Amino acid sequence: MLILGGGSNLVFTTDYRGTVVSVATKGIKVTTDDSYYYVNVQAGELWHALVEFCLEHQINGLENMALIPGTVGAAPIQNIGAYGVEFNRFCHEIEVLLLDTNELQVFSNEQCQFGYRESIFKQQLKNLAVVTEVTLRLPKQWQPVLDYGPLQYMDPSTVSAQQIFDCVCQVRQSKLPDPKVLGNVGSFFKNPIILESEFMLLKQKFPSLVAFKQMDGQYKLAAGWLIDQAGLKGTRIGDAAVHQDQALVLVNLANATGEDICQLAHHIIDVVFNLFAVTLQVEPRIMGSDGEIEI
Repeated sequence: MLILGGGSNLVFTTDYRGTVVSVATKGIKVTTDDSYYYVNVQAGELWHALVEFCLEHQINGLENMALIPGTVGAAPIQNIGAYGVEFNRFCHEIEVLLLDTNELQVFSNEQCQFGYRESIFKQQLKNLAVVTEVTLRLPKQWQPVLDYGPLQYMDPSTVSAQQIFDCVCQVRQSKLPDPKVLGNVGSFFKNPIILESEFMLLKQKFPSLVAFKQMDGQYKLAAGWLIDQAGLKGTRIGDAAVHQDQALVLVNLANATGEDICQLAHHIIDVVFNLFAVTLQVEPRIMGSDGEIEI
């Protein structure tokens, strides 16, 4: 059995032989206390629609994560994020259905064991829990996050959440192909995180290296920059290709197969490793006939 949200983070290599359950529950409820908004959301709501809902109700904080595809129920599994903000920043509680006991259980933020594109739902509870409900906690005293990309040029003293939302949407729409027009799963590779010593060596060899220092002293590299610098934009295997405008995105030009996509991903991983000694990891789930498989 495959539990499916929006399906935007899956790459099928063949027909799936099992039963697919699509989570389509809807509903958003807001409560408050003196300091926070608590936004309770059913798992089948679309993530971008939730971001718009919050903006319309002057509940700020999610604007950096505009236009991320998929459903709210999938957000904690992947710990989605963009432009310096990740889901766990505002996660309060996650309600899940445990498939082995058929019981509902609530997980706190800490119990979810969030990491970069990671959570307990991708590890210990993989295939054992279905997210049914998400509760976000957003502070009434909003602080803009302007650390990434064009947001760095905004004035933190005057910028509005709507302006950040508009900027993020404009950038994403200019760089990322619309999956309704050109098949893709968005960012195909995770941004690698390396030790400071590894970063210093790479920086000496590649002075224009794009990286962001993390709270623990490690550095997050821009996977798209690595792929671009390796000269892989436009690289094609069958009808699968690296997007011409955004190296982090693999696209289906016409009739690409799942095998084409996997072969292209393997090629990219090999070329980047040979050049930078950095191993790229795939972000979407790769699906075989009986379930998830390794690329």
